Amino acid sequence: MTEKATISANLKSGKIQAQIPTQSMNPNHLVTFLAVVLILYFGRTLFIPLSFAFLISLILYPLCRWLEKKGLSRGISITISLFGFSIMILFIIGILIQQFILFTKEWPALQYKLTKIAENAKSYIDKFYLDNSLGETEFLETLLQYGYNHILPAIPEALYASSISAVLLILIPVYVFLILFYRDRLVRFLFSVVKNSGHHYVTYLLPKVITTYYNFIKGMAIVYLIVAVLNTAGLAILGIPNPIFFGFIASILTFIPYVGITIGALLPITVAWLKYDSVLYPIGVVVVFAVVQILEANIIFPLIVSQKLKINALVAIIVIIGGGIIWGASGMILFLPFIAILKLIADQIKEMEPISILLGES
Repeated sequence: MTEKATISANLKSGKIQAQIPTQSMNPNHLVTFLAVVLILYFGRTLFIPLSFAFLISLILYPLCRWLEKKGLSRGISITISLFGFSIMILFIIGILIQQFILFTKEWPALQYKLTKIAENAKSYIDKFYLDNSLGETEFLETLLQYGYNHILPAIPEALYASSISAVLLILIPVYVFLILFYRDRLVRFLFSVVKNSGHHYVTYLLPKVITTYYNFIKGMAIVYLIVAVLNTAGLAILGIPNPIFFGFIASILTFIPYVGITIGALLPITVAWLKYDSVLYPIGVVVVFAVVQILEANIIFPLIVSQKLKINALVAIIVIIGGGIIWGASGMILFLPFIAILKLIADQIKEMEPISILLGES
């Protein structure tokens, strides 16, 4: 059988058999890994917006291609796609900001409840364990007032500053436009730097990565929306204030396995406890999130999203923490999809099977 026929047979089987000899690990691999980490860390101002732009380009590419097939020019197709994507993101951010503002209006009442709880706790401690030499509850009131006046308003600024600067936000759509506009040139460059024997990798994997990643992101967006709606509905039935804000935040945080849903549930649990002075409402919040997560894991996610980009929880948590160390909040968002893409590639290349096994769930 000729080499061309062998490659064709391997492509049809869905597993590319590369003629690359297996090499044992050597110290150079560790040096290369450390060099890449250092480059990513010191070059984060450049790489963070480029990474966001690359992932957004993968999402928008199918829409751009569809518009181009309808007769629109490439530039107009990209502009329409970017505009629609930007409107959607701004709409989501606007809803969350509005809900956060409503939550801040609830703070004085919650602060009063928290102060009363602190006073009762202090009285109990003074009565049974200590004398009355403890500080007065005015200290707690001052601390709560400081939190309301300084910490609470600083939360949006802290989230914004920790993720990406305004300059980078402006650069991202510019990068997206240029990546999509010059995509043919970038593909030709990719072919030019890959040896002839590896061209079949690019030909097979590039469209597969784009299609699979697009379908995965589209499916995950639907999953997050469904989970957010279910969370919101459950919290609204319980009478928890600002159910939309808590429901959507908890849904977004589920991208962190196990830990995310716990973090997302803490605030509505606390608010429920402070507002109603009953343990039944916090328990109700726990039940709502638990039921929604069971539905998401066993019914919603398997029906909507392909498992091809799913990685195991251990690797996901390590990647999120590692991304946070290197790129901050942006790294926590970006590193996970890049590792998922790496798994997709590893699934198709025999020599990368150990990586596929390490990242996979089964």
